[in-house]
Parts: sequence; structure tokens; C-alpha cells
Amino acid sequence: MTESLIALWAQHAPLWPVVLPLATALVLLALADRGGEVNAQGGAHDPTRLRWRRRIALASTLLGALSAVGLLGLADRSGWQVYPLGDWPAPFGIVLVLDRLSALMVVLTYAVALPVLAYACGGWDARGRHFHALFQFQLMGLGGAFVTGDAFNLFVFFEVLLVASYVLLAHGQGPQRFKVAVPYVTLNLVASGLFLLGLAMLYALTGTLNLADLGERLHRLPDTETALAHAAGMVLLVVFGFKAALLPLHLWLPATYAAASAPVAALFAIMTKVGVYAIVRVHWTAFGGDEAAWVNGWTQVLLPLGLATSVLGVFGALAAGRLSGLVAWLTVSSSGTLLAAVGLLAPEALSAALYYLIHSTVLMAALFLLVELVGAQRGPVGDGLTPAWAVREPVLLGGLLLLAAASAAGLPPLPGFLGKVMLLQASSGLDAQPWVWAVLLGVGFLSLLGLARAGVVLFWHVAPADGQAMPDAGTPRRLIAPVLLLLALGLSLAAGAQAVRQYTDAAVRQLLDREGYAQAVLGPWRAAPQGAQPPAVGAGEAAVRPYRGDLKGAVPAAAPALPADAQAPVVDRSSP
Repeated sequence: MTESLIALWAQHAPLWPVVLPLATALVLLALADRGGEVNAQGGAHDPTRLRWRRRIALASTLLGALSAVGLLGLADRSGWQVYPLGDWPAPFGIVLVLDRLSALMVVLTYAVALPVLAYACGGWDARGRHFHALFQFQLMGLGGAFVTGDAFNLFVFFEVLLVASYVLLAHGQGPQRFKVAVPYVTLNLVASGLFLLGLAMLYALTGTLNLADLGERLHRLPDTETALAHAAGMVLLVVFGFKAALLPLHLWLPATYAAASAPVAALFAIMTKVGVYAIVRVHWTAFGGDEAAWVNGWTQVLLPLGLATSVLGVFGALAAGRLSGLVAWLTVSSSGTLLAAVGLLAPEALSAALYYLIHSTVLMAALFLLVELVGAQRGPVGDGLTPAWAVREPVLLGGLLLLAAASAAGLPPLPGFLGKVMLLQASSGLDAQPWVWAVLLGVGFLSLLGLARAGVVLFWHVAPADGQAMPDAGTPRRLIAPVLLLLALGLSLAAGAQAVRQYTDAAVRQLLDREGYAQAVLGPWRAAPQGAQPPAVGAGEAAVRPYRGDLKGAVPAAAPALPADAQAPVVDRSSP
């Protein structure tokens, strides 16, 4: 029985990051409240139903985390895992593709989601409606974005996670959350429109949106269509740069993350990484390769803007008046560091960026949770960087903040230090080395300065305002545990740095193997190289797709032979 379940799981492995949270969300919606007392935040909850929703959500997320670890091992052992939905082969049908990079991102998603959900079950989930269902829809969108092998379905999963984030942002209500939600939703709708525009341009040029197929066909375009393809790539870069908070598209993030509830902001820590992942996946798979002309345009923009984003983020952190705002600006800064590393276009830099991505995501999630724990013990002042009552647990909370601050600043021997050392080493010998070194070292010093200033105000400057009451309770242990777990995960990156770096190196090698990716995804439906005869699939069968046979450089050929009693599928090019 156990072996059968494992075999079933392995057979449908790429599907689980999508199906599991989707099924859980539907079950949780069926368990929605039918009545009950309305609390002060507007949520109506039946206690029994709420307990069951918490149990189901936690059990599903734990199962998803275990499954993600299994996916990591499967991808590391077996290479590309391609799952054609409906058993339609690519590029005709939709495919999900699991490789080392996508498996790593799914593991990271659940590594953040599980402790964040446990924290939310301490009370935040009861401050609004359908929190757990929306949380699962968010996981579905994240997982789908990481495993999809189709650009249009990347857009679909982006919309799934964004719609869930719109409601989660306003969870718990409050005027400030509604105030920041309006520009957040508006700007994301504009970005979605640009996303569709870029996809439409690519589809008009190539007749496909499968990432592997795009990688084959974009490099065969005639010179008269190359400029339009470059423009489509730049449109997508703008969209993904917006998601990743790239300067000057970052203005939405600090206020949004600072206003969100603690567990929502912690989950949002991985949202910017989706933008970074999309840049890496789409531009390396579809636009990458040895043809420098394809990548020079966007990398010349990405590297300087990434460095500028990192610098601007740390200056925003220095100017922040609240601890939540400081952490939000540090999120912008870390995203800029990642984008600059990607813009170096060096495999070593990309591998180092993946290590740093794991560290920064886990660390920022822990910091957002820690912000609320500190603010809850400072009375009405909350996380404002002004004098107030001393926190009741200065050793515990101060120690946790000190540990997180040291890692964020890049002090040895913490993972933040190791990640930055890897990035500095990867930039050695490149033209941009002086700029990368100056920005990384300067940003690290200023991050330490800003966090030290916040620590001094929060824990040493004790001067409560007249009439301000001192909180009478410490932090519940069930809320401390998720923060400890996230920080422990961060420390484990330092302890296992060599193993993690070996995995990221292997992930980058696999990412850069466009030939292997195309063969794994397209198989017999792969286009023949320019000027070559299509390889044989079987007796008398050719390996060139029957559509777009007039593409310059492709060799038209008949579709693979069908059995005599079979009906040929109808390919509708009116939609991707």
C-alpha cells in the first residue's frame, strides 16, 4: 500500500504543488462559517468550524512541505519531470515541469508558509473571513508559478496568487490597509495588462507560449522580427521587475508590506522572489543562450537598476519611522541585490543569488513576525521607533532581533555573510566588480546601522508618554515558536552552506542546459535545427510540429503518423 502511494505521488509529482492547496482551499470554503458572533474586526466564526479549519490547513501545509522535500530529492536524482496535463504533449497542451530550480522554490514556499500559518493560528486568522482558504489559494498560485512550463499559465498563476493577496492584504481591516490596498490592486492590474501584451507579442511572432518552444523559435526569427521580440522581452522584464520591486517600480512595496498583518507580510516575503524567479526562468529559457544580442539589452538595465534598488532600499530603511517600515525597505534592498546578481549573467553569480534568495526570504519572514511581537509589548506606540515602555521580554526579543539584524547586515558566520561573500567572489574579474563590491559592502554596513538604531530605541530608550499603560503580558510561546523555527532554518543555511551551494550549482547548470530542457519538454515534437533534416521518431515519423511550418529556418514535415482508426487532433491557434 505504501509503495503504491509513493508510486502514485511520483507519477504525478509536478501536479501536487497545485492540486493539494487547491483541494484544501475548496474544503476550507465548504467549512466556512454559517453564522456566529461577529468580532470587533468583522469576522464571524463558529469556534468548532474555526478549529477544524486550522487543523485542516496546518495538516495540508505540513503535507505540502513533506511533499516539497520529496520533490527536491526527485528533481535532484531524476532531472526534468514533465507532466502533460490531459496527456496532451507540449507544445499543444499545458505542461508542468519540475527541475532543481522549481523544486527549490516550492520547498522555500512551504518552509515559509508552515511557520507563518502556525503563527496566524494564534489569533490573526480569526480577524477576518476565509483566511485559511485564501492562504491555500496563495500557495496554489506560488506553486503553480514555479512549476509551469508555459508563459500564459505563468500569467494565470500570477493572477491566482495576486487575487488571494488582494484580500489577504485587507485581512483584519483597518483604514491603513484599505488605503494601501487601492494602489496595490491598481498597479498590479496595470502590470497584468502589460503581461498579456508581452505574451500577445510573443504569440504573434512564434505561434507558441510554451517556454521550451519559445526558446527554440525566438532564435530562428528573421531579422525583420527580432526587434519586436526584443520589445516583448522588455515588456515582460518590466512586469517581472514590478513584481520584484525593481527601481523605479518599487514604490508600492514598503507601504503595502508595512501595513499588512504580520503573517500576511511574512508570507509576502516570497512574493518579490516570484518576480526574480520569473526573470530567471523566462529570460534564460526563452531568451537566453549564447546569442549575446538577445540578452545585452535587458541585462544592461537589470544590473545598474538592481544595484540602485539595493542602495535606495537601505536608505529607506534608515529613514523609516516604524520597525515594520524598516523591514519592508530592507526587503526592497535584498530584492535589488538579487536582481543585480542575476544581471551579472554569470553562472557563479546566479548560484550565489539562489543561496542569498533562500536566506533573505526566510529572514524577512521572521523579521515581519518579530516586528509584531515587539510592538505588542510597547503599548499604543507599537513598533514605532519612539521611546515607550520597556518590553517585558528584552532578553528573548532583543536576542532574536539581534540575531536577525546580524544576518541581514551580513556579519560572520551567519548565512547573510556567506551569501554576500559568494556574490562578491562571483563578481571577481567582471567589469562591474567595483560597483558590486561597493554596493554590497556599503549596503551591509548601512543595514547594520539602521537595525542598530532601531534596537537602541526599542530596548534602551525607555520613556513612556504620560498616561501610557504598560502591557501586562508577555508573548505566548505558540507565537515565539514560528519565529524560532524561521531563524533556525536560516542558521541551518550556514551549517549546511556547502551542500546548499552544491545544489544551487547543479540547479544553475540544469537551467543553462536549454538543449536538455527542450528535449525533455518537447521530445519528438521538437523543431529541427536550422538547415538540418528532422530526426526520426519512428519508422517514417518526423519530429517537426505541423503548425508554423513556414518559420524561417525550420524544415516543414508531416506530423507523426496516426493509427488508421484514429482522428488527428485539431490545433486551434486562436488562443495559447
